[in-house]
Amino acid sequence: MCSSVAFAQVEIEIPPPYNIKTISFVQNDQNVVPIFMLGEGFQLQFDDLFGNEANYYYEIIHCDYNWNPSPIPKIEYLEGFDNQRIIDYVNSFNALQIYSHYKLAIPNQFTISLKLSGNYKIKILDENREVVFTRKFIMYENIVKVPIQVKRSRTLSNIDMKHNVDFTIISNSIIFQNPLKNVRVLLLQNDQFNSAIKNIQPQYTIGNELIYRYDGQTQFWAGNEFLYFENKDIRAAANNVSRLDSNTPVYGSHLFTNEARRNFPYSFTQDLNGNFSVQNINAANSEIEADYAWVYFTLSAPSFRLNKDIYVTGMFNNFSLTPNYKMDYDPKTALYEKAILIKQGFTSYQYTIADEKGVIDYENAIDGNFFQTENYYTVIVYYREGVDRYDRVVGRGKANSVNTIN
Repeated sequence: MCSSVAFAQVEIEIPPPYNIKTISFVQNDQNVVPIFMLGEGFQLQFDDLFGNEANYYYEIIHCDYNWNPSPIPKIEYLEGFDNQRIIDYVNSFNALQIYSHYKLAIPNQFTISLKLSGNYKIKILDENREVVFTRKFIMYENIVKVPIQVKRSRTLSNIDMKHNVDFTIISNSIIFQNPLKNVRVLLLQNDQFNSAIKNIQPQYTIGNELIYRYDGQTQFWAGNEFLYFENKDIRAAANNVSRLDSNTPVYGSHLFTNEARRNFPYSFTQDLNGNFSVQNINAANSEIEADYAWVYFTLSAPSFRLNKDIYVTGMFNNFSLTPNYKMDYDPKTALYEKAILIKQGFTSYQYTIADEKGVIDYENAIDGNFFQTENYYTVIVYYREGVDRYDRVVGRGKANSVNTIN
């Protein structure tokens, strides 16, 4: 059976301006990937470095599988109202960098609940109702089971560099109608939307089970473990911080130079798969007492000769490929350098190669691709029956490559 497959194009999200930092979805006081079960609550938090208690508003848009606005009227997917001002904000305390910290809880007194599963976009607006930034999130129903098995690539040429994701969709409550057309999936590595695989059809069916066991269509480049640094005490050089700089208005954290690991043997390092944690060990409330620091990244990649750019990415910047995170090459030192203002705590990051159109080059990754790399894989299942007007998200499956088999 033939199957059409395509890597998801980077869906256009409006990146924040320079003064908006540390945007995160929070659940149970932890930064999380924005994939929530229908009915669960969560928060969107961010800082405004202007610290002037500006007025911000929010709007929630229900989207289809391709993140385009769905035709569903707002009254059908939202109980209550949006387009309300964010009223939960506090100014920073005991920090050199002033900022206002905003928290938007969903649900809240205005937005009582989201009634439908599916893809969503949340827009943050200024007082002129102009969009400041947008973020995606997904609400899913737990109707189908999605057992997943991560395997090594079946292609000998890249057997040591890729992971293959086999999975099955099982449901006792849904009788799938025309699954080749009505069932869609989204495959995520470490829950990154910019590397998602989509438009995969079931390879075959057994009763009401949909089987996906492709050789090449569901493969990801395995990558390498994320790098990280720790500056929970902003006045002390901790993990992977070589020295501090106090000659600037805020502290500077100079990291040790990272060597490109592409040609080095694989070495395991415990990481957060791109996540970060804001923390000031000398504070009672890190949300408003954690300070910002200029973090100086330095990369030695002498064999990098592609006509592409290198970016510093992670969940701390939503894996953004904007000029604010593009590294500069210094011909005198033969090093790539970048200074980024980051809220203190524990931050994991990686170096990403992309061209001017934002197309990421995974094959020639700075730190290489190793099948031993520990990655999380997620499968999101969408279903639309013939009478439906929107793409329901009916299930989610997760697996870890620690359990990879041949």
